[in-house]
Amino acid sequence: MTQEHQGGTRGWAAARKGVWSWLRFTSLRLRLVLVFGLVALTAAVSASGIAYWLNREAVLTRTQDAVLRDFEQEMQNRAGALPEHPTQDEVQHTAGQMANSSQRFGVLLVAESADGGSVYGSSGGLGGFALSDVPESLRTAVNKEQKVTSANKHPYHLYWQRITDDGTPYLVAGTKVIGGGPTGYMLKSLEPEAKDLNSLAWSLGIATALALLGSALLAQALATTVLKPVHRLGVAARRLGEGKLDTRLRVSGTDELADLSRTFNSAAEALEKRVADMAGREQASRRFVADMSHELRTPLTAITAVTEVLEDELEFEGEGGSFDPMVEPAVRLVVSETRRLNDLVENLMEVTRFDAGTARLVLDDVDVADQITACIDARAWLDAVDLDAERGIHARLDPRRLDVILANLIGNALKHGGSPVRVSVARADDEILIRVRDHGPGIPEDVLPHVFDRFYKASASRPRSEGSGLGLSIALENAHIHGGGITAANSPEGGAVFTLRLPQDPSPAADEDGEDADAETAENAAGAPGDGSRGKDAKGQV
Repeated sequence: MTQEHQGGTRGWAAARKGVWSWLRFTSLRLRLVLVFGLVALTAAVSASGIAYWLNREAVLTRTQDAVLRDFEQEMQNRAGALPEHPTQDEVQHTAGQMANSSQRFGVLLVAESADGGSVYGSSGGLGGFALSDVPESLRTAVNKEQKVTSANKHPYHLYWQRITDDGTPYLVAGTKVIGGGPTGYMLKSLEPEAKDLNSLAWSLGIATALALLGSALLAQALATTVLKPVHRLGVAARRLGEGKLDTRLRVSGTDELADLSRTFNSAAEALEKRVADMAGREQASRRFVADMSHELRTPLTAITAVTEVLEDELEFEGEGGSFDPMVEPAVRLVVSETRRLNDLVENLMEVTRFDAGTARLVLDDVDVADQITACIDARAWLDAVDLDAERGIHARLDPRRLDVILANLIGNALKHGGSPVRVSVARADDEILIRVRDHGPGIPEDVLPHVFDRFYKASASRPRSEGSGLGLSIALENAHIHGGGITAANSPEGGAVFTLRLPQDPSPAADEDGEDADAETAENAAGAPGDGSRGKDAKGQV
């Protein structure tokens, strides 16, 4: 794949991720746009609805008043001029004349003939406006005679009603001629006004849609303006979380976001100062431990040489040694404590190297079964340890550091657990699993989370023990530097189980051909296994 294609793929992926994050409902930008659009839509729909309703009433009222006024005038002038008992032709002619008024409405006249019957005259002929087209309620109201009072000076009035026929709106009105005469009905189509109102509705709908689109664009612009400082704050927070403590935000303005930026800068500055102080103290503490350990090595070398001579004298005491029986226990205590102090110093130096990041791997192709056998044989544990490991399982490991791990795990099992101790080896994918199980009472549940802590003692009332409390922590660090780890648990069948997980081909922390300046110290530390912090017995002694 070419570099240009890879760059294009990454760019497309980043763009798609940006669009998806923008479309998520939890996105503040999307919520701002939606809320802003909803408000704008509500306002636009309300304004359009009110405008449409006002215009509709105005148009219909204006048209209705003009038609009714013209119809009433035609009824008075033309229908009122008919004789008391007009003929069919007279009624028909008058209806046609009335329909030719400026408003162009249909007319139906109903009069009483000389023989007492009813004659009809319609402006549309036989197929035109008929009495059946007039709502019955309107006919009843038109023909109902009202009582004449001071407030009501005429027995008959003009009535109107809006109807719809086949989807077309109409205005229907009717009245009687004042003073006696025919009854007239009018039918006016409101289709032109309805078309005008439909055009108005479409115009208002388009205006509403444009307003909604404009509000969405405006909301997007405002959201970008508002959220840009928030985005910068998020980027700065991520950089701060990555350890770039010199990250600061550019502050401009006096609004709430500017105050937030100032607060972030103040917090970042305080955090940087605090971390710098802590790093300085930690470095000073490590330097102190390292210097102290190095300084202790010189007198310890001399003391160790003396204790070795004393130990040799103790061994040959039975062959004519000159130790006073009262002095012998003190000499044995000095020898034991000197050895313990020497192991502690070496462990402290090893821990200091791990903390300083100077520990390195010297990798070699190792047969795991042979390495475990060598570790057990060197410490005379063959009779106390059952080994379940087939030969031929190879891995690239640091033999010395693997020996330190095994010595600590097996030594702890022998010292604090119960015999027999069983060591098994298995291969899982690209990893080597080494399990060390004892048959003791197991590890108390409250101790399990702390077995790899430095200097941890399960019983505070008995802080003094043969170990320093650093063995398991050093073993764990050696596993980590290989890219693996160690876990502690209790077996369902009883006893504790420590599982060492190591990759078959780790990524070394340094050149595998590099010299490890701490080899001699680590060899000494490997000779003092089993000083980790784990439960010794049912009482929880460490």
